[in-house]
Amino acid sequence: MIVVGVDTGGTFTDVIVAAGDGASGRFAAVKVPSTPDDPARAILDGLERLKNMGLPVPDRVVHGSTVATNAILERKGVATALVTTAGFRDVLAIGRQNRADLYDPACRRAPCIVPEALRFEVPGRILADGSRREALCSEAARDIAARVAATGAQSVAVSLLFSFLDPSDELLLGRELAARGLGVSLSHEIMREFREFERTSTTAVNASVSPIMARYLSRLEAGLDRETGLCVMQSSGGVITAKTAMRQSVRTILSGPAGGVTAAMALAKETGFDRLITFDMGGTSTDVALLDGGPAMTTETVVAGYPVTIPMIDMHTVGAGGGSLAAFDAAGALTVGPQSAGADPGPACYGRGEGLTVTDANVVLGRIVPECFLGGGMALHAGRARRLMEDMAEARGMAARDLAEGIVAVAEAAMERAIRVISVERGHDPAEFTLVCFGGAGGLHAVSLARSLGMGRVLVPPHPGLFSAMGMLFADIIRDFSATVMLDQEKAGSDLLEARFAELEACGRRELEKEGVAPGEVALIRAVDMRYRGQSFELTVPYGPDLAAAFHALHEKTYGYQTPGRPVQLVTLRLRATGATPKPALPRDDALPGRALEPPCAGSRRLVHQGRDVSAGLYVRKRLVPGHALAGPAVVAEDSATTYVPPGAALRVDALGCLVIDTGVRP
Repeated sequence: MIVVGVDTGGTFTDVIVAAGDGASGRFAAVKVPSTPDDPARAILDGLERLKNMGLPVPDRVVHGSTVATNAILERKGVATALVTTAGFRDVLAIGRQNRADLYDPACRRAPCIVPEALRFEVPGRILADGSRREALCSEAARDIAARVAATGAQSVAVSLLFSFLDPSDELLLGRELAARGLGVSLSHEIMREFREFERTSTTAVNASVSPIMARYLSRLEAGLDRETGLCVMQSSGGVITAKTAMRQSVRTILSGPAGGVTAAMALAKETGFDRLITFDMGGTSTDVALLDGGPAMTTETVVAGYPVTIPMIDMHTVGAGGGSLAAFDAAGALTVGPQSAGADPGPACYGRGEGLTVTDANVVLGRIVPECFLGGGMALHAGRARRLMEDMAEARGMAARDLAEGIVAVAEAAMERAIRVISVERGHDPAEFTLVCFGGAGGLHAVSLARSLGMGRVLVPPHPGLFSAMGMLFADIIRDFSATVMLDQEKAGSDLLEARFAELEACGRRELEKEGVAPGEVALIRAVDMRYRGQSFELTVPYGPDLAAAFHALHEKTYGYQTPGRPVQLVTLRLRATGATPKPALPRDDALPGRALEPPCAGSRRLVHQGRDVSAGLYVRKRLVPGHALAGPAVVAEDSATTYVPPGAALRVDALGCLVIDTGVRP
């Protein structure tokens, strides 16, 4: 099977495919400028370029999409209505008492995703034990559907009280609303769990973006060859068909960054470095995640102020990328991001933009080699970036090189804080991990970041600028299912749990069959959300024979204590259904020389490091082979990215072709 991975970023769209039969470890790839007005255009252009390179028509395209993400961030979702139980129409507006910034008196909550005029109540009431207090009749459902349709809303979120216990009323409303041509999102299908506000918010977000995603994926499918299937990466690290993604677009919010983490897991298995922090710096943002034998997962995410409670890889994102714009604020302080130059007009060195970015700073500092950018396929206007940097610096009474280093330092400070969020704030010491950097700009900043965090090793994989797209090739087909049960541990007998898990497993097998997985190829993984009675939040415990003991141990590891005599509750059952996909091999050359070899040098260049000029070796990555070693300062250029090895750091090439950099930091 020929599978193409596609990652649409804010600046570039990456397209990659395993060449040959996939067992050789060779990849063919193209990198094209993104087309924000219609992301499908860049993808089809990239696929056409692969076709012109002599590659056959792919059997499947796996896509990491930013369409749903951007619609939420830019608040450009479709007009969305909400139908809920009588007395609960304002659940989204009331929300929780939490404040995003406790000490900011000017802090304001994000505007409600559903305006007051589009919130509707219906009779009918399910109680907390699943019994019914009041019925919802067909006539009332038809009446509310007609009222919703009259508002001009394009999509509807239906979230009724305790519908995760009895979804019949939501199904009735869904049929009536769909009959009037409205897009419908039912909460029991999106998130079959308790917590009314979070479930309603997640369903409303899905309703807001799914029509946009459906139109986009339909256009993309129309441009593909008839025999090519289209799948979309989920935020959880697994793929789903385009048909499923059109209905449950909320699951694709972090699909691009999830691809990079998936590729890092594949790399970890081959390198033996199973404790990794991933650092993905693209054109618009930087995404970081922690892998300790596997990725940390979460169901507690807030996107643009809206809670989204679906399983996803625990990542932290900051608005600091290669295209992040530099400016001075009203107080005269230098800021970088979150605004980005994007793909159009792009950084100043691209020849059109007037704003200075992190990429421009790296060009001025000599760390990006214009002649090697995108393999020489895209001209960089270094002189233009330098003139604009000089103009901006002169207005502040400083040297251009100092301003450029300041831009880099501010961006790196934001990225360092992001890494501390997913490591130090989770109880992990970054010094015990290897920093895996990728994205077009990751290699330019990785060593500096690692040093500031006390990390001794940086790993730069092959094709770093295409690494997230490569992750699409390693992703399995995955669907996650859950059911809130709210049982005291002493009353939760194994027969009861087995019966409830059997229901989830039957659902999982049905859904994976729709995704094209054969019944005998489905793997099922069980877990349980547990807490001490009276706690507000849960820990997810792998399902096993002694759940209570496993929970106590996990609670102590997470919070530093356990109370074995306290009653324990089983809150939500979780099931992950996985269908394995064929995966390409990573290139490996285990016949390493007995000693390190001096690699061929393509020349030298002057660059700025900590305020002074230094002479650095220039190396072309495709000429580096396993066994080569070099010392900084050096610049390693390749088609999709650039790696900067500062003074005091040393690099060697391992059996997979990874650049393993010793930062010089010792514990």
